[in-house]
Amino acid sequence: MKHYLLATLLFAYTATATAQDIFKGYINIEDADSTIAVNLMYAKPDNFVGEKMYNFTEAYLHSHAAEALKRASRLLRTTHPHLRLIIYDAARPMHVQQKMWNKVKGTPQQNYVSNPANGGGLHNYGLAVDISIIDNNGDTLPMGTTVDALTPLSHIDKEQELVRKGKISPEAARNRALLRTIMKKAGFRPLRSEWWHFNYTTRANARANYKAIP
Repeated sequence: MKHYLLATLLFAYTATATAQDIFKGYINIEDADSTIAVNLMYAKPDNFVGEKMYNFTEAYLHSHAAEALKRASRLLRTTHPHLRLIIYDAARPMHVQQKMWNKVKGTPQQNYVSNPANGGGLHNYGLAVDISIIDNNGDTLPMGTTVDALTPLSHIDKEQELVRKGKISPEAARNRALLRTIMKKAGFRPLRSEWWHFNYTTRANARANYKAIP
């Protein structure tokens, strides 16, 4: 009964809470760097889950990750003035992670989603970002797959093989490499299975030194 009441209260709060309430103390990326575009994929049903996961449309990060992202943005605009970053997901509350896990549990897609029972992932600490690059017209650079395509084509460890087999284009491989170079120089770490996902730190460090977002 106690757990049911807590779950009910959490649902009632999150259904009415604003992004500012949920992410109090975190950094709104558009406020921090207006050149970074935001188009949150889980704020609408056009994503791998097939449904809207949250009601907010602003991207937030922990201040440490936000500063690193600002560095990445400056690096990209310095080396490629006609390009800028676009965010598809950033800080993600743990209750949203649970909804996502419930949808994929028992399917092949569960390998791509962090289990909340195990502490979730770095999105849940505001320390990860799903990101790509757009040009001055707002068009996304070719990356070989869409963001959130949970298939081997999104893996970064065999890109040259994918190019040789004609699965992704040489241009897509170059664009992925550019994104990784910029993000790594700014302090982020790529994820092997998702070209668009970058972590600011390790899970162990996040769980030891940061708080998850409920």
